[in-house]
Amino acid sequence: MRLILVAGTTRTAAIDGISAAGADPDVMVHTPSADAEIVTYGEPIRAPVVPVSPSGCPTPAVVTRAVRELVGFDVTVVDGGLAEPTGAPTVTVGASAGGDIREQDPVPTAPGVFAAAREFGRAIPDDEVYVAETIPGGTTTALGVLRALGEDGAVSSSLPDNPLALKEEVVSEGLAASSLSPGGAAGEPKVAVRRMGDPVLATVAGFVVGCTETDTAVTLAGGTQLLAAAALVRHTGVETTLPAATTTFLAADESASVRDLAADLNVDLTVTDPGFDGVDHPALSRFVAGEAKEGVGMGGALALAAAAAVPMADVRERVLSVYDRLFDEDAPGEGATDADEGASRS
Repeated sequence: MRLILVAGTTRTAAIDGISAAGADPDVMVHTPSADAEIVTYGEPIRAPVVPVSPSGCPTPAVVTRAVRELVGFDVTVVDGGLAEPTGAPTVTVGASAGGDIREQDPVPTAPGVFAAAREFGRAIPDDEVYVAETIPGGTTTALGVLRALGEDGAVSSSLPDNPLALKEEVVSEGLAASSLSPGGAAGEPKVAVRRMGDPVLATVAGFVVGCTETDTAVTLAGGTQLLAAAALVRHTGVETTLPAATTTFLAADESASVRDLAADLNVDLTVTDPGFDGVDHPALSRFVAGEAKEGVGMGGALALAAAAAVPMADVRERVLSVYDRLFDEDAPGEGATDADEGASRS
């Protein structure tokens, strides 16, 4: 089994109040690069930061890396619009960093990225793949895509209080800038993601379409951002049921109603509880408090651990081990904030 991690950036993350990651744009742009390195190597290699929220909540990459060490799945990182290079080996699909969705054309590379990612999905040699994301600002661009397609679902947030009203306001400004009404890009997924999305969504959607065309089993490893990608896939005409795997942290977010959105899109959702609420640890307590609900394939990794009959107690122990290795020298709060739906995601 292989995890495909699509890493990229969008300037939407820098909008004040959208994401805790936007508090320091100079550091934020390194988050996806660092996430890719942590999942690949167990620590940042080239990125100058360890992604962590101001309150000390670590990136969900810590969980995904922990499960990888226990289960042993392969990882391929796709450059879905990185603003800063990563030390992890990457597959290129021609993506550039995304712009602010309040601009008229924030993702001009989207059609080409979708096509290249589709060919990559068609060519992938694995029988089964999980696809995940890391991108600051990604829940807001996901909401933009949903509205452009005419979908009514909400998106989540890593913040305890989901700033949905602000996100809807940003999306409304973006629709106006692109001369789109809600649903104005229904049936035109490349238009939706070009005008209201981000390069990671274009990459994930194209990749998933390619996998379905060659009967490769593909699971969406994530939350509402991956469901926005599923909406793009649906609007290309793909009707087959899509599996997705997320965490109890995201499923418990009533502001997002991820189960309803999954049902609307004919997505078969698996929810896994890592049992962090039973651990007295300051980092894991932030997950339980709702700060890091999803991201970097965390939900998919936990589902893989459960499928492999790995006890969640072992997962928790390994998460703390990875955390201790990462923060042996850097205290929580000194690194970067992370991307959407994970540690300090929007």
